[in-house]
Amino acid sequence: MFYRASLQAAAALASLSLLAGCGLLSDSGSEVEQKIVVGTTSEPSTLDPAAAWDNSWELMRNVFQTLMSYPSGSTKPEPDAAEWCKFTDTTSTSYRCKLRAGLKFSNGDKLDAEAVKYSIDRITALKVKGGPVGMLGSLDRIETKGDDIVVFHLTKPDATFPFILTTPAMSLVAPSAYSEHKLRSDGKITGSGPYLLDSYKPGKSAELVKNPDYKGYANRKNDAVTIRYFKDSAPVVAALRKKEIDAIYRGLTAEEVVSLEENKDKESNLQIVETVGADIRFLVFNPKDPAAGNVAVRRAIAQLVDRDALVAKVYQGTAEPLYSMVPKGIAGHTTSFFDAYGDPDQGKAKQILTKAGINKPVELTLWFTTDRYGSSTAPEFDELKRQLESSGLFRITLKSKPWKTFQEGFTKGEYPVFGRGWFPDFPDPDSFIAPFLGKDSITGMPYMKNEITKDLLPQTRKESDRGAVSKQFEQVQKILVDDVRILPLWQGKLYVASGEDIGGGERALDPQTVMQMWELYRKASW
Repeated sequence: MFYRASLQAAAALASLSLLAGCGLLSDSGSEVEQKIVVGTTSEPSTLDPAAAWDNSWELMRNVFQTLMSYPSGSTKPEPDAAEWCKFTDTTSTSYRCKLRAGLKFSNGDKLDAEAVKYSIDRITALKVKGGPVGMLGSLDRIETKGDDIVVFHLTKPDATFPFILTTPAMSLVAPSAYSEHKLRSDGKITGSGPYLLDSYKPGKSAELVKNPDYKGYANRKNDAVTIRYFKDSAPVVAALRKKEIDAIYRGLTAEEVVSLEENKDKESNLQIVETVGADIRFLVFNPKDPAAGNVAVRRAIAQLVDRDALVAKVYQGTAEPLYSMVPKGIAGHTTSFFDAYGDPDQGKAKQILTKAGINKPVELTLWFTTDRYGSSTAPEFDELKRQLESSGLFRITLKSKPWKTFQEGFTKGEYPVFGRGWFPDFPDPDSFIAPFLGKDSITGMPYMKNEITKDLLPQTRKESDRGAVSKQFEQVQKILVDDVRILPLWQGKLYVASGEDIGGGERALDPQTVMQMWELYRKASW
C-alpha cells in the first residue's frame, strides 16, 4: 500500500533492514546481485562535463569523481578523489589538494595531478556557451607539484571555490579520451566514479555497473543501476506501478505526488519520500527583444503574475511561491519581489505600461521545454498565459521544444521570454546569483551588472562563514528586482517514489539535489 515516508520514518525503516547493501539471498542461500532500475524524465543533454551545467549532472555524479563532494548527510564539501583540500593562505586565493593514492580511470590511465589540471583547464579552453566555464571566473591558473599535489591559484578571494569543485561539472576526465579542442560525442564516458557506463542509448537508458577500481567515499549498496529515460510522467509512473522500474526521481506531477501522499492506490505497494528542495523556476527576459527588452513590460509582468494561484492550480502544494532568486532554506533568502510589487494588481500593471507610453496590448511569445522539468510545465505556462491575458494588457503565444533544441535556442538569444529551472550548484546563496550574471550567464545571454559582480559578490567571497553574507545578498536581490531580467516563480519540493522493497531514498539526494544511485538498495527478505 502507499504510504508517505518522512525523512525520519524512512531512515528508521532503512535501519531495520539488517542486510541492506549486502545483497539478497537466493533460494539456495547464495547472494544475488543487486540491480536497481530508476526512471526519470531528466535525460542528459551531454555526457561531457565541460558542457554540463544542467541535469546532466545526475548521470555524471555516478560515473565521474570530483576532488571534493558531499558524502551522504554532509552539507559541507568533503574529499572525494582528494585525500584533503584546504586554503593555504589567509586571503582565500590559494587552494591546495592532495590526491588519494592509486587512482586510475576506467581505461587504465593514471589519475594524477596533471589529469586534474587538464580536466579543469579544458573547461576554460572550450568555453562552451551556456556551459560551466562561468563557475571558474575566479580561477587564475593551476599548478601541479609532483603526481599528487594540485594548487589552484585564484585571482581574488573566493570562499566558494571548494563548493565549485564539488559540482559534477568539475568531473575528472582522462586526458587521452577527452580532446582539449572539442567536446566528446561518441556516447561514452571515461571516468573514475563509483560506476562505469556500460552502455548508453540516448532517450532510452543508461546502464551502470560497479567500477571495480573505484576509490572514494561512496558506499555502494547495489551492484548495478539502469536509468530509464521517459518523455512524460505518466509512462514513468505506470512503469513503477507495473514494477518495471524500482524508483522514480524527477518526473512526478503534482497530481501524482498528491495521489501517492493521500494513499489513493492501496494495492500498488509504493512509497514516497519527500525532501526539502532548493530547485527553483523562473522566467528569463531577452534584453534584445523589442518587447521583453523594455523594462516597463518586464515590471508589468512582475506586477501581474499570481504565484499563489500558479502553485495552487498546477502544483497542488508540491511547490511554494518564490519572491527572490535565493530560495527558502538558503542564507540570504528574501521576499524582495513581494516587497516591491505586493499582491498581483492589474491597475498598477496598467499604470506601469501607460507611463512608458504603451497603450495597446503587448504581444509576447513565451517559450518552455517539453521534457526537462516534468509534465506540469505545459499547464504552468497555460496558467501564466491566462493570468497575463486576463489583464487585457498582454497577448501571449506559447511555444515549446524538447530540451536539446530548446537549449540551443535560448543560448542563441532566439526567445523573447522563456522558462528555466535551476538546481543549485551547491547549497549557498552564491549559487543562485552568480550563474545568472556576467558574460557567461547560464541563461545564454550576458547580464553585466558591475555593482554585483565587481563589488557585492567579491565581498561575500571573502567570508568563509557563509551565514554572515546575508546583507550583501539582500542588496543583490534588490538590484535584480529593479532590472527584472529574471523573474522567480516558485520553489519546489523533491520526491523519490519507489516500491516499498526499495531502501535508501531518504539518503539518495545530495545538497545539489543530485541522485546518488549507490544509496538505493533492495531490502532483504527473510
